[in-house]
Amino acid sequence: MTTVRRAVLTLPAAPLGPDNPLPALHLLDGAAAAPAVDGRAALPRDMARQLGHAPLRTLLPARVRDGYGRARTPRDLDALVIENERLRVTVLPGLGGRVHSLYDKTADRELLYRNPVFQPAAFALNGAWFSGGIEWNIGARGHTTLSCAPLHAAAVPAPDGDGEMLRLWEWEPLRDLPFQVDLWLPAGAAHLRVAVRIRNPHERPVPTYWWSNTAVPEDRRILAPADQAWHYGYERALRRVPVPVTPDGTDRTYPLRGSHAADYFYEVPDGRRRWIAALDGTGAGLVQTSTDPLRGRKLFLWGSGRGGRRWQEWLTEPGTPGYAEIQAGLARTQLEHPTLEPESEVSWLEVYGPLAADPAAVHGADWAAATGTVEAALDRAVPRAEVEAAYALWRERGADTEPGERLAEGSGWGALEVLRAEYALPGTPFGEEQLGEEQRPWVHLLRTGALPEAEETRPGRTPVSDAWRDMLETAPADPATEYHLGIAQWAGGDLAQAVRSWERGLKNASVRWPLLHCLAVADHECGHPRRAAERYADAFDEQCGGDPLVTAALGRETIGALLETGGAARARAVLERLPEEARVRGAFRFLEARLLLAEGRRTEARAVFDAGFEVADLREGAEILGEVWARLTDEPLPDAYEFRMRPS
Repeated sequence: MTTVRRAVLTLPAAPLGPDNPLPALHLLDGAAAAPAVDGRAALPRDMARQLGHAPLRTLLPARVRDGYGRARTPRDLDALVIENERLRVTVLPGLGGRVHSLYDKTADRELLYRNPVFQPAAFALNGAWFSGGIEWNIGARGHTTLSCAPLHAAAVPAPDGDGEMLRLWEWEPLRDLPFQVDLWLPAGAAHLRVAVRIRNPHERPVPTYWWSNTAVPEDRRILAPADQAWHYGYERALRRVPVPVTPDGTDRTYPLRGSHAADYFYEVPDGRRRWIAALDGTGAGLVQTSTDPLRGRKLFLWGSGRGGRRWQEWLTEPGTPGYAEIQAGLARTQLEHPTLEPESEVSWLEVYGPLAADPAAVHGADWAAATGTVEAALDRAVPRAEVEAAYALWRERGADTEPGERLAEGSGWGALEVLRAEYALPGTPFGEEQLGEEQRPWVHLLRTGALPEAEETRPGRTPVSDAWRDMLETAPADPATEYHLGIAQWAGGDLAQAVRSWERGLKNASVRWPLLHCLAVADHECGHPRRAAERYADAFDEQCGGDPLVTAALGRETIGALLETGGAARARAVLERLPEEARVRGAFRFLEARLLLAEGRRTEARAVFDAGFEVADLREGAEILGEVWARLTDEPLPDAYEFRMRPS
C-alpha cells in the first residue's frame, strides 16, 4: 500500500530571514498589463478577452520576502514522502508544497531537475523563490507569493481506498481564494496523481490563475501536441510562431538552442489530449498530462546567452547542470486570468511520471511523427480514460474527505476569513486553532468593532478585502486604524482616499514613521518625487535607532528616493546612519556605488564593483547593474553582474 510519512531533507541552504517589515504599496509596473501583440496574430476570442484582465495593482496584502542572503550552510527541511513500490515523491510542505523529488525506483533515476541547494532568489511575485521540482502557482501571473511559505498538510484516505493521500491546502492572499492539492499513488502505479481544486466562496466573480511548473534537465527535447505556440520574451511582446522550428530556423524544442530566456505557450488544439514531455537522447524522461480544464502547456527556457547562464548559476551551486521548465495552466498563456464565478469552483487531475518512446522518432525531424510516438506511448502507460476515471473517483470519494493526521501547519489567514464569513469548505478546514499573533488584531476588530488600543510601532499585515475595509471605515478613527484603512483603500485603487486617511492619522499619531512612509510611497507613485524624498527622509529620521530591520528597509527606500531627486548629500547621511550589519550586505554595497557615482567619485564607485558584491534580492530580469556599470565605463559588463535576459 502507498504510505505517507514524515522525513527530513538536509541541504546546503540560505536562511529565508524575516519578511520586509514595510507594506508592499508600490504599484506594479507594466509587466502586469496586457502585452503588445504582433498585429498579424489573430487572437482566439477567449484569449483576447482574458489578456490583461484584472491585473494586480499591488502585492497587498502580501509582504515582500527579501530577508534572505546567499551564505549556505547545511539545514534540515521538513519533508513528506509518498511512496509505493515504483515511485517515491518528496514534498516540502514548509516551502509552498514543492515536490522536490520524483524518483523512479524501477529505473533508478530522478525524473525532475532536483536542485542540490536551497537558495532563494527574487523570482516570486513577492520575492523569495527557489528553483527545482514541481511548484504550484496560484494568484496572478508569476511565481506565487506562497513559494516559500508553509502550507497546511494532512494525511487523507486515498480515493481508491488503497493507502493514504497527501492533502495540501491554504488561503491564497492576492485573490482571496482557498485551494487544495491532493497527491496520491495507487498501488503498483508508476505515475503520481495530483488533484487540484480552487474555490471561490465569495458572492462576486474573482479572476484566477493556476500554473503547475516542473523543472527538468535542459538537455531534453520538449514535446507537446501542438504545431504552433505563442512566444513571449522579456521584450514583453506576444507573437505566434510555428513549432518546432521558429522563423529564424532554430528548433526551439531543445532548450539550449535558444539564445535568450523565453516562454513558448503551446496552442494545443481543442479535443486533443493535454500533455507535455521532456525526453532525453534515449527517448526516456518525464511526462505530464491532465484532464481538460488544465488546458495550457508551456516551455520556459533560459537560453544559451550570458544572462541566462548567469541566472542558472545564481540559483544553485557551481557545476550544477541547468534546467528548463515544462508547465501546465488554466489558460493558453500566463498573461490571462480567467474568471471564477461567485460561489463556484474549478478542479482537475494531473498525472506525472516516467515515459519511454522510440528515440529515433522522438528526436526525428518529423514533428508529427515525434509527437504521435510520444502520445501513443502515453496512451499505453496512462490511458486518457484512466485519468478521467481517477478524477471522477476523487470528486466522489476524495475531494471533500476531512483530513486525518495533521502533518504540517500553514498560516492563520484562512481561519480568519472563515471566522469572519462562516464559509463552509469541506475537506479544507480553517479552524480557530490556526489563528496566530498576526491575526489577533483582526479578530479583535471582528469581535469588538475596533482595533486594539495600543498603537503599533511596527504595524503588521493588513487584510484588504472589501469586507475588512468596511469594518475599518466604521471603526474608531485612531491613527492605527487610519493607517490600515489607507492600505485597504490603496489596495482597492482608491489612492486619493488612502492619502486622506494617512494624513488624518498623522495629525494625532505619536508614532509617525509608518504613516509618513505610506505618504512617501503615495507621492512617489503619483508623480511627486521631491515631496516623496522629503517624507521618506522624515520617516527615516524618526524611526532610525529603533527596530534595525525597519531601519534597513526604510533606509534602502529613502536612499533610492533621495538619489532619484539629486539629494546625494542627504542620501550619504542616511547610509552612514544604517546599522553596520546592513551596510555590508550586497544591496547596500550597490547603493554605495550608486551614491559614489552621484557624488562624482567614479574611481571609488568602480572600486566597489571591482571588489565584488551580490545583491541577494536582485529581481528577475533586472538590468540596473548593467545600467550603472555603463555609466562608469565602456568596458564589457563582467560576468558576475550579467543578469540581462533580453537582447541588447
